[in-house]
Amino acid sequence: MEHKVLFTASTYSHIANFHRPYLRAFSALGWAVDVACGGKPMDLPEARRVIHLPLEKSITAPANFQAARMLRREMKKEGYTLISTHTSLAAFFTRLAARGLDTTVVNTCHGYLFDPDTPSFKGRLLLEAERLTAGRTDLLLTMNRRDREIAGHYRLGRRVLEIPGVGVDFSPLDQTPAAARELLRAEWALPEDAFVLIYPAEFSSRKNQAMLLRALALLPRDIYLLLPGEGALLDRCKTLAAELGVQDRVRFPGHVPDMGPWYRAADCAVSASQSEGLPFNIMEAMHCGLPVVASAVKGHEDLITDGETGLLFPPNDEHACAQQIRALKATPHLFPHLSRQATAAAEQYRLERVLPKVMATYQSVLPELDLPITVSANSSIS
Repeated sequence: MEHKVLFTASTYSHIANFHRPYLRAFSALGWAVDVACGGKPMDLPEARRVIHLPLEKSITAPANFQAARMLRREMKKEGYTLISTHTSLAAFFTRLAARGLDTTVVNTCHGYLFDPDTPSFKGRLLLEAERLTAGRTDLLLTMNRRDREIAGHYRLGRRVLEIPGVGVDFSPLDQTPAAARELLRAEWALPEDAFVLIYPAEFSSRKNQAMLLRALALLPRDIYLLLPGEGALLDRCKTLAAELGVQDRVRFPGHVPDMGPWYRAADCAVSASQSEGLPFNIMEAMHCGLPVVASAVKGHEDLITDGETGLLFPPNDEHACAQQIRALKATPHLFPHLSRQATAAAEQYRLERVLPKVMATYQSVLPELDLPITVSANSSIS
């Protein structure tokens, strides 16, 4: 019997950025691998078939229910052994489509976008969507302590395990030459003596670049900020930088395919995010030996031990953020300690270590998934 797996996500970019090693892993085991996703099409050569879904961001959009009907037809036709679903929007409609079908569904939570302590209409809607589809979630994989607690409290899956993310391929970063620091600083007109912060992320209210710009306005003029990325709020952040008078100290390079030189050019990584799963940008910065100053939110708190592998500040507090950056810059002896500890801590998130653990969780609900080396899911998951 041929085994088939379907990966679903809201966007092609999510699959391309995070799950291509898993598409290859299933293919190597002889499984037929299909992908269904929305957004801007991208090449996914690891997949046997790619199904384009007409997904829209609003969960109540009619197009999303059309996508669910498309998924259900494909599920019935292909008879997938396993469905691996990602991102809250796609995960909801994938599980709706899978109701009553004989297939195993694994939902990976990349960070719940609701917080029971601060209810909102959107938050309640997202929580109810998770509760509605909990019975069709054979295995729920979470990436941080808080999401695991939420999943357990609301019983959002038949079985819940925590994984150390999906793994980061650090090898491209390791190939960055040391000379890249001076070259990039010269290209982007960064003074030799500048203290450079970096925050690569999509421009959105959740990523909260606006708070970092307000913090920068409180800091000395020799501190600069790099903001690689694109998104809906990019132009608004450019306008805010001008209004705050810091536009000459901020760089907006847009999408950056190779982050290695940018991490090399920086002295410190920062993040003002209001919620995370287990963010790649922090893990990459830690691997590169950059001290990290980040908001004390879920995901960050799982990666960073305050004062040991980085520094934390209360969310949405630009004064506290600026104070931590100022303290780090004024305490040179703290740099090597944070750098060594961060680099060591990031090792556990290396793709080579994480991929076998994640594959073992699939095997825990799929005895037919014949892995070359069996890894105990219970013993290998943090």
